[in-house]
Amino acid sequence: MRTVDSVVDTLETLGVEFVFGYPGGRVIELFEALAESDIQVVRPRDEREASVMAEACGRLTRQPGVLAGQGPWIGSIGAIGQMEARLGSSPMVVLTESSERGEYSTLAPYQQARGDYGGLDLSTVLDGITKEHWSPRTPTETLRSVQLAFKHAVAGRPGPTAVVFDGDAITETVPEDPTPPVWEPVAQTRTWTTAPPETDVRAAAEALKSAERPVIVAGNGVHAAQAYEELQTVAAAYDAVVTTSYLGKSTIAETHDHAAGVIGSFGHEGANRIVSKADVLLVVGCRLNPMDTNWQAPAFIRPDEQTIIHADIDPRNTGWVYPADIGLVGDARETLALLVESGHRSSSWAIDRAASAREDFTDPLCESDAVPITPQRAVAAIDSVVDRETLVTADSGNNRFWLLQYLQTPAPRTYFGSGGVGGMGWAPPAAVSASLVTDKNVIAVAGDGGFAMTMTAVETALEYDVAPTFVVLNDTGLGMVRQMDDRIPGVTFSDTEFADIATAFGARAERVEVPENLESALTAGVDADEPTVIDIRIDPEIQMSETLQSSFYADVGGLHE
Repeated sequence: MRTVDSVVDTLETLGVEFVFGYPGGRVIELFEALAESDIQVVRPRDEREASVMAEACGRLTRQPGVLAGQGPWIGSIGAIGQMEARLGSSPMVVLTESSERGEYSTLAPYQQARGDYGGLDLSTVLDGITKEHWSPRTPTETLRSVQLAFKHAVAGRPGPTAVVFDGDAITETVPEDPTPPVWEPVAQTRTWTTAPPETDVRAAAEALKSAERPVIVAGNGVHAAQAYEELQTVAAAYDAVVTTSYLGKSTIAETHDHAAGVIGSFGHEGANRIVSKADVLLVVGCRLNPMDTNWQAPAFIRPDEQTIIHADIDPRNTGWVYPADIGLVGDARETLALLVESGHRSSSWAIDRAASAREDFTDPLCESDAVPITPQRAVAAIDSVVDRETLVTADSGNNRFWLLQYLQTPAPRTYFGSGGVGGMGWAPPAAVSASLVTDKNVIAVAGDGGFAMTMTAVETALEYDVAPTFVVLNDTGLGMVRQMDDRIPGVTFSDTEFADIATAFGARAERVEVPENLESALTAGVDADEPTVIDIRIDPEIQMSETLQSSFYADVGGLHE
């Protein structure tokens, strides 16, 4: 059997359903072999979109999303999804190649990326953006490398891994009895769940039981471990308020009795206040990046006055930003389950405080009849069509902060945003991927800048017969940058008719300019059996940063994001 056929057998054995990619170089042999398999190849318009789709697939399924493509483009425009996966802890496997040309490789290179004389160095690029990568030179090494890529994509803190196919090594015949041997894929890719030791769990439980104002900060690690039930159970057991980081949004239904909203520089004021008043903080699966911590505002989190319990699968994250009193190193689901077993407490503090904090999910402008449409009103309309079976993908920029504030997620695992590396253009291809790998209605929300970067995702949705709704919050500019300083060149765009473009692709489309048309347009989009683009014209004069910045963020000068 050819090595490439054995690679495809490995993918099938490991349960891969989709490969997202673009044919080129020596991955063409891989695409040829995939044509004979049951795995669906999803080919968007370029490697950037393919990389985002693979990352989103991994984020949603918690199994590695697979990206395939030619080396120079996987290492450039295809790096977007890999960087998001690396910083956002999404499992992902990249199958690529170095475009080497065998005996011609010592001549003037063309596209060659194996890093030697005169060529590009794909390995160095991958070294900077993946957890691990391999450059196998033989059939045996290739098969073992693919297995290890799947293993390490999910082992410990999830992330992207890559295998660089090398020329004839993927077309040569696999030895029947190689030394060293190639083991069966499921056995070779097996991983084990980690949990913190009993002494640390006991100390954390005692701290939570003795707390008067216990507060949980739930981060992306709860999504990664799918520890949604365990999070709710711990909150109930210790009568703790649950706040989330931005990446942790929808780790708990934001309608839940213990839920208080999202913390951070553009988070909910009530949630931020609750964290600042806590006597014991349980941080679960959150690195506490500068946006989460209100850029280290002194009055926000105070290690000298608060007991900090930091639970994370990566020991580097535990106590990284703030000194931790107790570290719980292990899988979030296992850690939370152990905490439930170790103790309980009861009071009436959490329910009342969380209910008060949830009032921040609305604002008078959410009901405004003003034209142009206020961003608050637009998000309130989106909120009205989002139910427990709807998934929202959010882009970077002002749009995600409006959503953070005014979209109150009705169930866990219903909201995912670009927040690892935070690249614009993430939401549209992520929505197409989500439509392929889940049975949910999907709404992508992006600004006009981000949507224009990847609007060909609409055509991809048509080609693969899925029907996400693409919502464009259109203020004809780079809203977040423009509101920092409108003297910056290039912050205003020409007025693009996205509805016309979508119609040209063959999709449904509607331009919405008055608030009374919002709900009907969104309902029709969600109910449609074809992709729909809704171009909502919002007021560019409403300042996101001035409207939403927390008081703690203001205290440190409102640093630029």
